[in-house]
Amino acid sequence: MADEGMRPIVVKRIKKVAAGHHGGAWKIAYADFVTAMMAFFLLMWLLGSTAKGDLNGIAEYFATPLKVAMAGGSGSGDSSSVIKGGGTDLTRRNGQVKKGDIDPSSKTYNLEAAKAQVAKAEADRLQSLKSKIESVIEVNPLLKKYKNQMLLDITSEGLRIQIVDEQNRPMFALARAEVQPYTREILNVIGMVLNEVPNKIGLSGHTDSTPYVSDAGYSNWELSADRANASRRELVRGGLSDDKVLRVVGLAAAAHLDRADPFNPVNRRISIIVMNKRTEEAVQRDNASIEVPAQQPQAAAEAALAAAGAPVKN
Repeated sequence: MADEGMRPIVVKRIKKVAAGHHGGAWKIAYADFVTAMMAFFLLMWLLGSTAKGDLNGIAEYFATPLKVAMAGGSGSGDSSSVIKGGGTDLTRRNGQVKKGDIDPSSKTYNLEAAKAQVAKAEADRLQSLKSKIESVIEVNPLLKKYKNQMLLDITSEGLRIQIVDEQNRPMFALARAEVQPYTREILNVIGMVLNEVPNKIGLSGHTDSTPYVSDAGYSNWELSADRANASRRELVRGGLSDDKVLRVVGLAAAAHLDRADPFNPVNRRISIIVMNKRTEEAVQRDNASIEVPAQQPQAAAEAALAAAGAPVKN
């Protein structure tokens, strides 16, 4: 019994050893799974929104990619293909550039740059024409004598040539559309020069603000229009092709050259506009006719009567 009382007490301590850290490998696996699912759904969306012809091209490309790449064609780096790339520079947006003939449907054009280039070429041509007319005036003794009555400048409509009156040297007979001899010679020379350019021509007649009304109602409007048309005839007589004239108008005293003095003789003038392409297109668009279908003349007539407020017979 005495031995039992002296028995030592043993205390057992259990030391728990934690498992080693796995390093978060499951996160990488999960990220790969999510990426794969996103790619899968993206592929399904692309396949669902792609035309059947494009699908066949993609299938052919993946079936024999090397053959398509070497032989060329619509599946090899073409700018219109679903699969981009190819060529010497992989960063190019349009992809591969073929050495042979390029399908016109695959070409791209910068419309704004083309328009700017055409406008610049036209402006250079009009400036050259202006310089040529000025040279003709200098070398021609007759025109040089009337140099002060011819004004040349470039406007938004094109090259403007103005032949103006002077106090003691009018272009036309008083209150008439009869061209004076020196004006006829000026217009004949200008007509010959203007026929060398492809641009269309517009003419406008102007008067000063001096009132002019005859018993028959003939006013500055009719007078300016008749003078413009008389100038057109002299240009044609000088060599200008008649089909180059696109517009002949009379503006009376509506657009003075000297706005400070509406009675200044320089306001009586003829303006010749060598039109640029934009002005020519605008005039032709304004003069475009409205076509009425030939199979419906009765309906067109009734519509015209209704618009005029006349009764329409049923």
